Amino acid sequence: MGRFLARGLWRTEVRGRDNVPAGRAAIVVCNHVGLIDGPVVHGVIPRGSHFLIRTGMMTGPLGVILRAAQQIEVDGSGREALARGLAVLRRGGVVGVFPEGTRGVGTAEEVHGGAAWLAVQSGAPVVPTAIVGSRHTGESVNVWPRPGRRMVVAFGEPVDVTPPADVRGGRAKQAWAAERLAEALRVQVARTLETTDIELPLDDPRPDAGGGEDHA
Repeated sequence: MGRFLARGLWRTEVRGRDNVPAGRAAIVVCNHVGLIDGPVVHGVIPRGSHFLIRTGMMTGPLGVILRAAQQIEVDGSGREALARGLAVLRRGGVVGVFPEGTRGVGTAEEVHGGAAWLAVQSGAPVVPTAIVGSRHTGESVNVWPRPGRRMVVAFGEPVDVTPPADVRGGRAKQAWAAERLAEALRVQVARTLETTDIELPLDDPRPDAGGGEDHA
């Protein structure tokens, strides 16, 4: 379904597919701007992938589809979801995460630590990925774009976020890995924007950003 949406319903340019490691564990981290980011990115990853998805999306017909596709439900503290994600990585699979945690402008200025924790615990490389075009300025974060919408999904080169030996202690390692991951994602988004005329939305719908109600 994701492949059909990305390639059939919308015009998605995919860059850097070869940057997703073949046959071994990887964590795809992506900026987040709109409702369709998940299915589009999932649909263009050249391997099967398991995205961490909040429990609010796991309802009705969509929930049935997501569970059938073996996506990972994030409920409560998220510990169970992280454990499931770690299990996927330990058997050589691909886990997808939107580390910003909610749909916004997609610049990755703030990220949560779940993806970094998975990277530290598994040793899997992180593939910073940018999506642009899934939401335009003035559109709701729940927008379902018209057919033919142009988008770009760009996979960056894998990044090792294993903390160096002089970083000691669980919290310090987690913080180091989270910052390295966030910087890699910000750089990938910036590089992608430099090479396309498609822009990120200028309005931030998150309540604390003063841009209106967050429907994520």
